[in-house]
Amino acid sequence: MDVPKLIATFFGAGQLNPAPGTWGSVVTLPLVWLLIQVGGGNTLYTVGFLALGTAIAAGIGWWSTARYLEQTGKHDPSEVVIDEVAGQLMTFLVAAPFMHLNSLDVFVAGFFLFRFFDITKIWPANWADSQLEGATGVMLDDLFAGVYAGLILILINWLM
Repeated sequence: MDVPKLIATFFGAGQLNPAPGTWGSVVTLPLVWLLIQVGGGNTLYTVGFLALGTAIAAGIGWWSTARYLEQTGKHDPSEVVIDEVAGQLMTFLVAAPFMHLNSLDVFVAGFFLFRFFDITKIWPANWADSQLEGATGVMLDDLFAGVYAGLILILINWLM
């Protein structure tokens, strides 16, 4: 069993086509929902569980991506989607202290905002993607995208 590949592709989600990054984000949503439920409606607990999930995804994602890149010799293969998992989690982690996350509208908006910022790679995400080598660049640009998406999600919630 190739554990780095299994984790880097988030249990094969990265091998779904078309748009493996989108699939990586989609399969993260049930995990986000579970972490929110475990938080039990308490904002502090929800933030804590989302922070833990994001940290684990980012840490194990960095490790598995580094190993996978070594194995394949690729720069940023599309099948690696653990970075989308960490970034999608980051979206909801950023938003959690400021809004309730238990609605389908919030999930859909968070998903689309993350995908937008992940694809457009607004600075510093584009810097991380182009200037940082290996797993650090692969992971960090999605974490930046998650921060942007979370901030815009908060703004949309505030405006409504």
